[in-house]
Amino acid sequence: MTGDPDPRYVLNRVTPSEWVINDRRYAADDPRHVVACVYEYADTEVEVVWLRDLPLAVRYSNPYEVLEEVARVQDPSRATRPIAIPHLPPLLAT
Repeated sequence: MTGDPDPRYVLNRVTPSEWVINDRRYAADDPRHVVACVYEYADTEVEVVWLRDLPLAVRYSNPYEVLEEVARVQDPSRATRPIAIPHLPPLLAT
């Protein structure tokens, strides 16, 4: 997990075997506030119901791994600048 003192995404336990991941960018009454619901599937596995269109798996080893994946995929700093392609001068017509 990151050392961010005020992370955008937080994991909240709802029951002993259920969690939700909330996006703090949106108010609690905004439908976009809840990103995913995480359910304990087995002792070493959780299942995720995504409430946003994210290209992520539906099973993880624990809820904290799900939170890390959401933060990683949604992190805007992952974007890179376009890679410059060297151009050749035009051919001379003879």
